[in-house]
Amino acid sequence: MTARPSDEVVRWAAFSCLLVPVVLVVYGSSVGGAAAAALGLAAVTCACRVLLRHSERQARRAAARAARTPACARVHRGAHRARRGAPGA
Repeated sequence: MTARPSDEVVRWAAFSCLLVPVVLVVYGSSVGGAAAAALGLAAVTCACRVLLRHSERQARRAAARAARTPACARVHRGAHRARRGAPGA
């Protein structure tokens, strides 16, 4: 199994979800406030993870689509569009 580029980001975010509440309690915040901060950070981390994975999937699909389309077809489509907007066309 290969590591995804977003795995490292998610790993650090999970680490911060654990570290931040500890630091808050050590520096005098209430346990309830630290727990609320941990839950908020976990929710944001999960949302970011979902968005990162979605973005990676879309990028892979776009790359696969570009690889399937022959280069001559891409050039032809571009030339056709340029001609259509030309004066007198």
